Amino acid sequence: MGQSSYFVPATAKWPIVGTVGMFIMMIGAANWLNAGPTGPWLFAIGGAIVIAMVFGWFGDVIRESRANLYNSAVDASFRQGMIWFIFSEVMFFAAFFGALFYARILAVPWLGGEGTGAMTHELLWPGFEAAWPTHGPAELGGDFQTIPGFGLPLINTLILLTSGVTLTIAHWALKKEQRGPLVFWMFVTILLACLFLSIQSYEYVHAYRDLGLTLGSGIYGSTFFMLTGFHGVHVVIGTIMLIVIAIRCMMGHFSKKNHFGWEAAAWYWHFVDVVWLGLFIFVYVV
Repeated sequence: MGQSSYFVPATAKWPIVGTVGMFIMMIGAANWLNAGPTGPWLFAIGGAIVIAMVFGWFGDVIRESRANLYNSAVDASFRQGMIWFIFSEVMFFAAFFGALFYARILAVPWLGGEGTGAMTHELLWPGFEAAWPTHGPAELGGDFQTIPGFGLPLINTLILLTSGVTLTIAHWALKKEQRGPLVFWMFVTILLACLFLSIQSYEYVHAYRDLGLTLGSGIYGSTFFMLTGFHGVHVVIGTIMLIVIAIRCMMGHFSKKNHFGWEAAAWYWHFVDVVWLGLFIFVYVV
């Protein structure tokens, strides 16, 4: 942050590249869902373009930062941008949790005849009993079992919380400019993240193969996989961010006074931790 004036970057191609990549991805996804032969290929090509855009754009930002082109005002802009980005992610999860709470607190009881839903129950589904997890009216969700909260989900909770602790220890090392401990604890955090994803993947296989719990298992199955799957995508993104930041730590890109790139990744990871706590409580336990 050595520049006195506010740095204005040169015209960049990356926004339009990213737009084209996401457009191709959406076309591919729609084609894929409708059993189109080119769907998977278009989706993969679009995804590759988006990944190239991310690495290219962030590479430009890193080079500009290393060249001391940013001042405190630019740093504040980056912080505000990251805060708003995380806020937008909070709104995503708020909508998904809202769908879960609506189904559990309002829709299912109404179908069971509670509150003002007596006529709905009598006229549409007189044999339906309100309960959660629900198999749906007339057992539309099929026969399935749920995943016990105090098994693999509890282990994953402890793993993710531990990763937050190891990341904080890495931050302490960064502030003391101790590169060895910094890199060590960064890679411990990454290993914990990969372990979390491995257990989550096993849980999905177990749910589909052994428990009969699928995306087609009514409102319970759809909300379960929507929330845990969307969170899993964020863990993957956060893990990639941590890997990139760990490599930059090895290259000596950060100092105790100039390390917002590191902080941004840490903010995101702690956000992922907090969301998982909500998932563990309201999806697996309560």
